[in-house]
Amino acid sequence: MSQPGPGLKKLSLTRRQEVGTSPADLVRQEPAFADTEMIVKIEPATDGVSLREWVRNSRATLDALLLRHGGVLFRGFRIGRVEDFEELVREMAGGELMEYKYRSTPRTEVSGRIYTSTEYPPDQWIPQHNEMSYSREWPLRIAFLCVKAAETGGATPLSDSRRVYERLSPAVRDRFAAQGVMYVRNYSPGLDVPWQDVFGTSDRAAVESFCRPAGIELTWKADGGLATRQVCQGVARHPASGEMLWFNQAHLFHVSNLDPAVRAALIAERGEENLPRNTRYGDGSPIPDAVLDEIRAAFRQEMRSFTWHDEDLVLLDNMLMAHGRAPFSGPRRVLVGMSGSGAAAGVPREEARP
Repeated sequence: MSQPGPGLKKLSLTRRQEVGTSPADLVRQEPAFADTEMIVKIEPATDGVSLREWVRNSRATLDALLLRHGGVLFRGFRIGRVEDFEELVREMAGGELMEYKYRSTPRTEVSGRIYTSTEYPPDQWIPQHNEMSYSREWPLRIAFLCVKAAETGGATPLSDSRRVYERLSPAVRDRFAAQGVMYVRNYSPGLDVPWQDVFGTSDRAAVESFCRPAGIELTWKADGGLATRQVCQGVARHPASGEMLWFNQAHLFHVSNLDPAVRAALIAERGEENLPRNTRYGDGSPIPDAVLDEIRAAFRQEMRSFTWHDEDLVLLDNMLMAHGRAPFSGPRRVLVGMSGSGAAAGVPREEARP
């Protein structure tokens, strides 16, 4: 069994709820934000409420809250060890946790299928995104546990994918729906995440076996690197509600996401076709910077943030709710678990157009 991370040793297991008490009487519920229905906050109404028992007895309620609000912030509960968090996420999902495969960011496996949040430098923003929407398969739910809140900053901003979709112009939505997004990645030694970490193996045959059914074109390079291309969905329809969602990471992978000086230096050194990451329309044509600016503006307009408290747990419907990370100072430790499996029915997704 792995050792608990910093801040987890002092947390103790909670008592089970008293027999005969209604689950609704055990918690208080209120909006997390004053100006939107996005995210509901749930707190214990009395001492010693077991969140795991409440979830077990209230799964239909939890499912309905996720579908309406996109996510739930659980505050004031005592979670326990990393392994307890893993069991709790499994209980919330009603099934096994998802392994983080085909990675785009550096993470560390903490215990079982619980990982650290993205390990980028603390002075950097991580733009809003739906987890693994750069692929054709993604988790349906994602949970975050704040073990240690940062001294300053470090919020996990949230954006409603339904409202982001609605904010975008019909011309932008229609082209992404019709053509999808092409993700171009060049894995070069010493630059970005190594392909061995992305695919979880150093066996080239295993990489090829993963890529073929996923529709990922790949080319091995003489320097030991790898180049891939994959066309994925630009929009999606929620499987339960039928609502249209903005669901891709074109703005995050696109070269315009880089600092202008870094962008210019990389293009000068490697050429645009050999950048570590970039996105194009599904037909291979370039996405204008102005389109990416419109997408980023829509995310910013819908973004809401809350301040992490130690032992806060946030459960999101990963299709309805995008997330990011604000810069921070001081130690910060947030753990992640993912569950369920959604998949694109076809790419490009012309049938998804309303």
